[in-house]
Amino acid sequence: MAIGVLALVGLSPERAAALTAAGYAVREGKKVANRIDAVREAGDTVRAVLTNGRGGLSGGEMALLPKLEIVCAVGAGYEAVDLDTARSRGIAVANCPGTNASAVADSAMMLLMASTRHLLQADRFVRAGGWQDQWRVDTPTLSGKRLGILGMGTIGSRIAHRAARGFDMEIGYHNRRAVTGSSYRYFDGLIELATWADFLICAAPGGAATRHLVNASVLAALGPKGYLVNIGRGTVVDTAALIDALRSNRIAGAGLDVLEGEPSVPAILPELLQFDNVVVTPHCAGRAPEARTAATALILANLNAYFAGKPLASPVSF
Repeated sequence: MAIGVLALVGLSPERAAALTAAGYAVREGKKVANRIDAVREAGDTVRAVLTNGRGGLSGGEMALLPKLEIVCAVGAGYEAVDLDTARSRGIAVANCPGTNASAVADSAMMLLMASTRHLLQADRFVRAGGWQDQWRVDTPTLSGKRLGILGMGTIGSRIAHRAARGFDMEIGYHNRRAVTGSSYRYFDGLIELATWADFLICAAPGGAATRHLVNASVLAALGPKGYLVNIGRGTVVDTAALIDALRSNRIAGAGLDVLEGEPSVPAILPELLQFDNVVVTPHCAGRAPEARTAATALILANLNAYFAGKPLASPVSF
């Protein structure tokens, strides 16, 4: 009999077909108007749930799934999965780290270049009939500058590699602890990193421990010539403080792929879009065909291993 899987995230036709071909009976929760109804309707028909970091799976939702055995986050993040409840029930948890790391790192550099070089403003200027002699915006270069990275995990490391090797940038970073063997400069404090850096890229995971790590004090330390990029989680940046810093010209600009208020369209978005020196993309940094294929393969590797009684390919330790 096919193993029931409830997907609480959208499935591409290719991923749905791959799961079905592997012997899983997939219920697409996104096709039900209300999430809790999707979970309730799944009931005892599912043994696995596919989710993501910010959607997760709560203890209350797990209670509605009496036969649940494994939760698999389709990306690296799993901060909204109730690990305590999973532990108490013996539910395995897996994630898919690194599958979209290259795409996200590429996007981080794109956002940094687009914001520092005022790409959108220049494009609008040309579309309005302007050209070189009328352009009066100074746009700094990246080469040889100092890049601070908040979160030197898989994605942060790939950003650092691109910046150091491609743009001759000096790299500093802040983590909970220094990365063993890293050649990059470690900063114990985020304010110290922001003070040192010309640009700051946030690649930190979400959750209570990282909420509003980038606050008014960090933005003040980054300074009026500094640029902020966030491709981690929207909650890492205090958006109200960011808007205040932009309005008062206390930072030079920002490139954002994630915002507080997701997964709905963030209520604060219109306020951000008023600034010419801000570039916003719709949380799509990790979306690439290659990333999707890699994630599908790892999802299947985890599910297949679990139901075959073998060790998970990428377990979450808790």
